Amino acid sequence: MNNPFHNPAFSMAVLSAAINIIPNRYGRMEALNLFPARPVRTRQIIVEEQAGVLNLLPALPPGSPGTVGTRGKRTVRSFVIPHIPHDDVVLPEEVQGIRAFGSETEMESIAGVMARHLETMRNKHAITLEHLRMGALKGVILDADGSVIYDLFDEFDITPATINFALDKADTNVKKKCADVLRHLEDHLKGEFMTAAHVLCSPEFCDALTDHSKVKDAFTYWQQGAVLINDMRAGFTYGGLTFEEYRGQATDVNGVTRRFIAAGEAHVFPLGTVDAFSTYFAPADFNETANTLGQVLYAKQEPRKFERGTDLHTQSNPLPMCHRPGVLVKLTAA
Repeated sequence: MNNPFHNPAFSMAVLSAAINIIPNRYGRMEALNLFPARPVRTRQIIVEEQAGVLNLLPALPPGSPGTVGTRGKRTVRSFVIPHIPHDDVVLPEEVQGIRAFGSETEMESIAGVMARHLETMRNKHAITLEHLRMGALKGVILDADGSVIYDLFDEFDITPATINFALDKADTNVKKKCADVLRHLEDHLKGEFMTAAHVLCSPEFCDALTDHSKVKDAFTYWQQGAVLINDMRAGFTYGGLTFEEYRGQATDVNGVTRRFIAAGEAHVFPLGTVDAFSTYFAPADFNETANTLGQVLYAKQEPRKFERGTDLHTQSNPLPMCHRPGVLVKLTAA
């Protein structure tokens, strides 16, 4: 009996297109469109930094020679894009009974089995990408086991910024803390611009903020006490910052649950930037994808030994990157 998976409908190109069409059910980063995809042809990227020099020009007498322009220092940094493969198998039992000779629905039924597997694999890649992007948003990109892939602060020689909101003290001027965060972002944009500042908060930080007396008083006089009666976890703006509760978490291969934001912490980042954030996608390590532009996900299948099922292989090669880690600020509740 012919193996139906030899049909061109299950080729690498078709499967890759199918898995990229499946909706992403995870990812606040994807919803915010904070890390737009940037396909590349290699497994290594070069980030070049050129620090512009702005200085005041002195007034000189007429006929004097002009001051000489000073060019900024150029720094080149290299990053290797991580390779994330994932395998599964379609067993003969899953397609048992749907191989009918001459049937017009045979390929559709087998495609349904394949689609279920691809959807599960797609979701695993999606939550992995969310984890990597959240790491880039915090300045430290972590692998699934918690090990550091890249510390962007070390790579760009920047000291991480942390601001204690001291929400455990009733007399804390929270609005002044928010202004300090905005000033820090504005000072470190360095040629970039932003349309707003967003904060993703742990549940503990969100509760402490919304329960703080200064925040409650501000909303009492401004929105008729909306903060006292509504669920503010979906997001509210105070002091120029939009705070949103973020509960992203996932289990690693050992079954250990990892929270993407630690308890009592929050992370600030700018929105509307031109080139502050990107996700680089490298091509898969297949013969047919060499020197091509990378896609978000790839899928491929081949028969098992002795035709005892069909192996499914998916892979993604992403590197979320913050080109300006100076605009990343960590907040602590106490």
